[in-house]
Amino acid sequence: MSADLVAKGLAGGYAHRTLFESLDLTVAPGNVVGVVGANGAGKSTLLRILAGDLAPLGGSVSTAPADAFVGWLPQEHERVPGETVAGYVARRTGAAAATTRMEDAAAAMAADDAPASAGDEFAHALDHWQATGAPDLEERLAPVLADLGLDLPTGTPMTALSGGQAARAALAALLLSRFDVVLLDEPTNDLDLAGLQRLEDFVGGLRAGVVLVSHDREFLSRVVTRVVELDVAQNAVAVYDGGYDAYLEERAVARRHAREAYEEFAATKADLEGRARTQREWSSQGVRNAMRKSPDNDKIRRRAQTESSEKQARKVRQMESRIARLDEVVEPRKEWRLQFSIASAPRSSSVVATLDDAAVRLGDFGFGPVSVQVAARERIGVTGPNGAGKTTLLGLLTGRLAPDTGRASLGASVALGGIDQARTGLAEDRPLADAFEAAVPEMTSAEVRTLLAKFGLRADQVASLVGRLSPGERTRAAMALLQARGVNVLVLDEPTNHLDLPAIEQLEEALEAYDGALLLVTHDRRLLDTVRLDQRWHVEDGRVTVTHVD
Repeated sequence: MSADLVAKGLAGGYAHRTLFESLDLTVAPGNVVGVVGANGAGKSTLLRILAGDLAPLGGSVSTAPADAFVGWLPQEHERVPGETVAGYVARRTGAAAATTRMEDAAAAMAADDAPASAGDEFAHALDHWQATGAPDLEERLAPVLADLGLDLPTGTPMTALSGGQAARAALAALLLSRFDVVLLDEPTNDLDLAGLQRLEDFVGGLRAGVVLVSHDREFLSRVVTRVVELDVAQNAVAVYDGGYDAYLEERAVARRHAREAYEEFAATKADLEGRARTQREWSSQGVRNAMRKSPDNDKIRRRAQTESSEKQARKVRQMESRIARLDEVVEPRKEWRLQFSIASAPRSSSVVATLDDAAVRLGDFGFGPVSVQVAARERIGVTGPNGAGKTTLLGLLTGRLAPDTGRASLGASVALGGIDQARTGLAEDRPLADAFEAAVPEMTSAEVRTLLAKFGLRADQVASLVGRLSPGERTRAAMALLQARGVNVLVLDEPTNHLDLPAIEQLEEALEAYDGALLLVTHDRRLLDTVRLDQRWHVEDGRVTVTHVD
């Protein structure tokens, strides 16, 4: 069914804080709307309001027709204990809720005291159940899972899946869904390149309207037809027609014009105020001279001095009038920017890590034998599908994992640092400030809190247990740790997951300035194209293929 989603004068946030307001947006079939903005700007809040999960602070959301099936797929960082893959997909597609509603309606209709409306309710519930694809969901599930490389029983618990497998299960739920309007919150997280391609093809081929939040710039560039920007720095909402790259260009032009308009206004106002100030001084000086130099009986000279002073006073009033008539231009507020740099350590030995026919078996997965070497200041990008062995490779190179056969060695004076997929660089059971101080004992408590504040971590987050922080907050804490202590071998495993777009840009700038050895594992295609690399290692089926970058 074709459906429109319409937001009018929409405002969202919480009782103590409005995050955005005055948003007008129509999502028609085939539209793909990307929502962008810094973390905390209200992107997920907007999706919740559009989905009907959260009441707006103002405005309205409606669909045409009114019974359109709006599907909201939020980020899920925790898996429900006891939920199977089949149960997860049924819940995410809305089939589970539709089945419960239909069964309840059937029971109500069969009751002796059933109201007259019970039949109509059952008919609506049955129609919705069929619309969700629930009748044949189980039959469609296994082939889609296999096609995504997730060849496992549908009764497998979700808690038994790796992060990459869970991402593919989420993608399967999306591919199997039959929503009239689709709301996606960070659908690209943890997907490998093959998964990203499937997601792009699916979103690009949908007849339904889509509203999505993503920090994957290449994904946004390929699928988005319109952009909604939630600008928390300017307290503004803007809708840009055209794709993501067109939005970047238009935004840059708009910001430049806004800055130029303010600077022109400020310069004109300062000039007029300066001239008015000079005229006042001349007027005051003329009066004093007239009083001091003119004899009481020299009426002609006194009159001339007085007229001169009045003339200066008129000029002052004219200047003040011109200042008052100026069209006020509000200074564009400067955005909060993450100022990130990677502290360097003394140089290590010329070879920082070596694998010589190293092999290891982890359950059913076998990695190697692999022979590779990382030289000092060498920059290496590591790619490959989920489950291919990229994290195992990093574990062997950094000494966190010992090979079953072959040899793995670290060079002398190696100072390792990095961000792993779990963002577990700090003690999980301690408040962030305490865990950070323990990791960097040379810093005082005040210095720690100042540094964490520079990374956008507020007092309540600094006092929270590390294990309770969101993935984005944990990532920024890990970045702060890199800035606090020197490294000469930097290991980054999917560092852009859960970072907003401004933070990703800062990471790119920091990597450009960093001069130590770099091992970068990422599925972020634009990051791979932007960061300067010497080699690319492709990992697949436990083997490594090395390519030198020209």
